Amino acid sequence: MDDIGGAEKTKMKTVCVTGAGGFIASWLVQLLLSRGDYVVHGTVRDPSDPKNAHLMALDGAGERLRLFKADMLDYAAVAATVAGCCDGVFHVASPVPAVTPTDPDAEILAPAVTGTQNVLKASHAAAARRVVVLSSVGAVIMNPDIPDGAVADEDCWSDEDHCRTTKVRCTAACMHPSIACIKVAASFSTYMFSSDTIILALSLEQRAALAYGEEAGTGPPAMDVVTVCPPLVLGPLLQPTVNTTTTRFVAYLTGENTEEKKRNTVDVRDVAAALVLALETPEAAGRRFICSAHYMRVSETVALVHSIHPDLKLLDYPRKFVRVEDEKEVSSKRLQALGWKFRTAAETLRDTIDSYKAAGILK
Repeated sequence: MDDIGGAEKTKMKTVCVTGAGGFIASWLVQLLLSRGDYVVHGTVRDPSDPKNAHLMALDGAGERLRLFKADMLDYAAVAATVAGCCDGVFHVASPVPAVTPTDPDAEILAPAVTGTQNVLKASHAAAARRVVVLSSVGAVIMNPDIPDGAVADEDCWSDEDHCRTTKVRCTAACMHPSIACIKVAASFSTYMFSSDTIILALSLEQRAALAYGEEAGTGPPAMDVVTVCPPLVLGPLLQPTVNTTTTRFVAYLTGENTEEKKRNTVDVRDVAAALVLALETPEAAGRRFICSAHYMRVSETVALVHSIHPDLKLLDYPRKFVRVEDEKEVSSKRLQALGWKFRTAAETLRDTIDSYKAAGILK
């Protein structure tokens, strides 16, 4: 009788995490499993791929994690994965490639929009009460009408016309933070791409998702949508592959990238916490949340890393940086009002570098 009573006290909740093997999603899965009351369905491209082995090694994974092979463009596969996930769905997967796309509309825009639509429709059909969509501040700050020195909030949206005529030199992760795609030994180079397709995809995804949530909120069954927008995401790695955000940051540390500007950053573990908070908080329904912790110059960040890890072999430090336009500062006050907290920059950078050294990325 005692065992039965204990089981009744712990009501298990079933949720889905798309793109479960990625940088942010891996930490999200870890957090959900650590809570003890979540059963997690995770989508990956190939459950048998060794790069997903870290997921099944997580505490509680053997009992409460199921990995599904699912392409976000395959509605039937998505529907099979979210079946039974009535407590919520986290849409973290992204189609952003790790190399310059030859056909951006076909490789980025169409898959992003179609994939999100499939997740929303399948979640609604599965009677999920809420879908939390991971996006990026890329869909917030690319707008010339935001005055210099102003702090952007959730009412700001990237301007479509501006996006179509703007090129950004960066890795894909500065537009979407979830990708894990490059082997540890890969080059940390950046490339030039037209930002229009990626940022338009992020903006269109968000607008469509929130609009879908408004309609689905009337039911039956009732379902709402929440979006979460982080900037550059740092922090320790759980997955064996190196995500493109990491390649971007390492390029700053090694001196391959000498751009000096202010950037918004956040810890991957705090993003995972924000996603769970967005799912569990009733007041979050139908809202958009920026998830950013710090706004610092690149040179300040590199200097802080050097002070924390003076043994780290940083090339040409101290070095000269090339001043470029600052990223627009963003505000997370709305998310903080829900109780979200974040780590100090020093803690994030210490744990990030410790992880990179353990993985052999830095020495």
